[in-house]
Amino acid sequence: MKNERRSQILIEALPYIQEYRDKIVVVKYGGNAMIDNDLKMKVMSDVVLLSLVGIKIVLVHGGGPEINAMLKKVGKESSFVNGLRHTDKETMDIVQMVLCGKVNKDLVELLHCHGGKALGLCGLDGHMIEARQLSKELGYVGAITKVNTDSIATALNTGYIPVVSTVASGDDGTVYNINADVAAAQIASALGASNLILMTDIIGLLRDKDDETTLIKRVHVSDVPLLKTQGIVSGGMLPKIDCCVEAVRRGVKKTNIIDGRIPHSILIELLTSEGVGTMILD
Repeated sequence: MKNERRSQILIEALPYIQEYRDKIVVVKYGGNAMIDNDLKMKVMSDVVLLSLVGIKIVLVHGGGPEINAMLKKVGKESSFVNGLRHTDKETMDIVQMVLCGKVNKDLVELLHCHGGKALGLCGLDGHMIEARQLSKELGYVGAITKVNTDSIATALNTGYIPVVSTVASGDDGTVYNINADVAAAQIASALGASNLILMTDIIGLLRDKDDETTLIKRVHVSDVPLLKTQGIVSGGMLPKIDCCVEAVRRGVKKTNIIDGRIPHSILIELLTSEGVGTMILD
């Protein structure tokens, strides 16, 4: 790359850095970008870069593949109800161990290795995420009742990148597993975040699910009911769009569903005019 082009890229990024400086951006990290080692390294470097230029990044993560691997290792079979994992007590113990332990601390260490300051948190810390049982059929799967942001705000205000695993505490001390997209959306709302980014393994919302050239780049909240009626928002995209809509309704300026398989997709979304994926806004 020629020096002129390098300098032009930096100049083009400047207004976006100024726009987001001192603003909170919540990133839900998951999918292939969490499995592929090369993509993982790029996400970590992107998060550190954004933090170093003054953007307050909150990294909320899942860990489905790691949980599945541990369940397999201990000989525990997964069962699903309407596409959602049934979580019994033994499974919940494994979820807590894997998410709050290995996955969370591995990400903290990777961020440090890339020059960032990170602090690992889970929904139990400071009762950050409180929940009730979502349904008896799903077992220890929770629906969020309250988000307390004190621990996240303290981390951000002292220069750390909070890395949050999504388990929650119930009124009676029961620990629940929380969908990471839902948790990220509610954390973003509670923090008054400027932006919520959901990393996925798809290019975004497609008008024709079999044709990536039909990507819908911008969706207004008022457009969503018709898109659902038309079947454009369906299947696995339904809960993600609903999370984004709820976040916008609760004050998040804009939300983005981006393809985590694209290297540096977070930087492209935040610091360029092109963007990637689908933006949902008021």
